[in-house]
Amino acid sequence: MTRSLSRALRLYVVLDPAVAGGRPVVDVARWAIAGGATMLQLRDKQSTDRAFLATAQAVAELCRAAGIPCIVNDRVDAARAAGADGVHLGHDDLPPAAAREILGEHAIIGMSAGNIPELQAALPAKPDYLGVGPMYATHTKRDAGPPVGPAMVRTLRQAAPHVPLVGIGGITAQNAAAVLAAGADGIAVVSSVVAAPDVAAAARELRAIVGE
Repeated sequence: MTRSLSRALRLYVVLDPAVAGGRPVVDVARWAIAGGATMLQLRDKQSTDRAFLATAQAVAELCRAAGIPCIVNDRVDAARAAGADGVHLGHDDLPPAAAREILGEHAIIGMSAGNIPELQAALPAKPDYLGVGPMYATHTKRDAGPPVGPAMVRTLRQAAPHVPLVGIGGITAQNAAAVLAAGADGIAVVSSVVAAPDVAAAARELRAIVGE
């Protein structure tokens, strides 16, 4: 993992309009960046393709200006059209090799792994990072499954010591340190930042915990 990607994974904010309280996602992105977010992902299961692309383009532009990566969840086509830095792929999404062919060899390709079999299935694709979770109970992603806890980060770290790992799911300022202590390179958060009354302040609090 390059040093730049290592730093980018420290505070990975997943933008989801479903938890933004009716506020424009682009505004939430701007506030999260102001608070110290080191990477943004756009995850939107509600919008039309046209609206999704417009938001992705705006978020990508904000990220470029801030010098941090912009990732699109699932949608390889939108990631390319928006000029995003990469995608996060689920198990039912486009295969990572196909995504790399579309986005280029330098694209950031993230995948998910919540146990050893999923880790072993993901490793041949050589993902740039793996999202591990859910760390704790979460209502943000209804199909996330039961919490695996920071112990799973430790287990996967031992099984694949050179793969960057990001804890995700139910992470707050109160439990983030435990995820990092288990060996995660960073934390990915949704509601603890995106749903916060003061997005920038919430991001700033977490950034102080994760450090550089």
